[in-house]
Amino acid sequence: MKTIGIGLAGFGTVGSGVWNILRDNGGLIEDRTGNTFRCAITKIAIRDLQKATAAGAPESLCTTDLLSMVEDENVDMIVELIGGTTAAFDLIAAALKAGKHVVTGNKALLAERGNELFPLAKKHNSAIHFEAAVAGGIPIIQSVKDSLVGNKIESMVGIINGTSNYILERMTLAGLNYQDALQEAKDLGYAEADPTLDVNGWDAAHKAILLTSLAHGFLIDSETVYVRGIERVRSIDIQFANELGYVIKQLCVMRTNDDGTVELRAQPSFIPKSHILSNVNGVFNAIALKGDAVGDALFYGRGAGQLPTGSAVIADIIEVGRALATDNNRGFQPYCETSNLVDIDETETPYYVRFNVEDRPGVVAEIASSLAAEGLGISGMHSPINPDNPDASFVDMVFLLHTCKFGLLRQTLQKVEALDCVNERPAVFRIESFN
Repeated sequence: MKTIGIGLAGFGTVGSGVWNILRDNGGLIEDRTGNTFRCAITKIAIRDLQKATAAGAPESLCTTDLLSMVEDENVDMIVELIGGTTAAFDLIAAALKAGKHVVTGNKALLAERGNELFPLAKKHNSAIHFEAAVAGGIPIIQSVKDSLVGNKIESMVGIINGTSNYILERMTLAGLNYQDALQEAKDLGYAEADPTLDVNGWDAAHKAILLTSLAHGFLIDSETVYVRGIERVRSIDIQFANELGYVIKQLCVMRTNDDGTVELRAQPSFIPKSHILSNVNGVFNAIALKGDAVGDALFYGRGAGQLPTGSAVIADIIEVGRALATDNNRGFQPYCETSNLVDIDETETPYYVRFNVEDRPGVVAEIASSLAAEGLGISGMHSPINPDNPDASFVDMVFLLHTCKFGLLRQTLQKVEALDCVNERPAVFRIESFN
């Protein structure tokens, strides 16, 4: 039975999980792959030798020299789990140039520098596998790449960041404010010490970029993608959403329009309580996918964690093992040279807009007339009194707007924001219908 050597870069939470799964389930994996090959970790590259050995890494396999794995003839594939976009890029680029396949969970690297790495893989007949980069243990990458290969993907709408989903759930169900919910997520280990990428939307957006590239075949410049996070969600927004029959979720929307253009965005949105994604809570992830042949499908599971993410890495390792055993390269390669992403300003939905305004007569009419002058239809308006401070000089005022292009909304809000009665930049949430 052929042995496939693995060079494992990183032995943190996920890296040690990969080691444990191969140790505990190695025999089962060999049986399921027909006993034609076995995968074994032959070298581990780490920064802190003492920390890695304390976590169970055999000292005899460890090195602090990342690139030495590429040169090692006993290493057939590289598994990159160190994160970041510098050292990880150098390692993956070197491996691809050496003709070695790569498994990675590094969503930020692939989303931001995939336009360099995927062509490099093609040039050197190597491959990049990245199941662990999107939605943890949910097998969405393999499903889109293989199981749904006969489908045109019409839409993928997902909750793919567990930290932001947990925070919004606690704000909704426990009545916590944003800062208290974020602190609770940190205390429970659901949020990093620096949660920036989780709460500003970019962790989810990186995953959405990869899924969109996979479904439509073109690479995406991350700078062209509209991304907003949950930092400006307030209790009043949660309250209004509930009263209107919605919940607020950090949502990634990937949709094919009738003209063939592709819509991609990530932002907190109002979604109907009747939709299945409204019941995705805690740190779980879910992706509602629609294909022209398969119809509607839902992928649900743990979006992070040692063993769920390790499970995704193992799936890619076995995929590479099969490729090496049969000399068949099955990694993803872009097949469209040009992107057809629709400009965010051309996208359309209804909107919820919250203004913080001076509490004086005439403000409602002033804002309403400014919106109407630009052709924006108002479907509802409300200005609640803050029970904690009923005598406040500034109050929140909410407008519900009919469907319009986002570009028109942005232009109009810039004018409204300049009014003397408006205290700060308006908070905007899309209202999704999923039609």
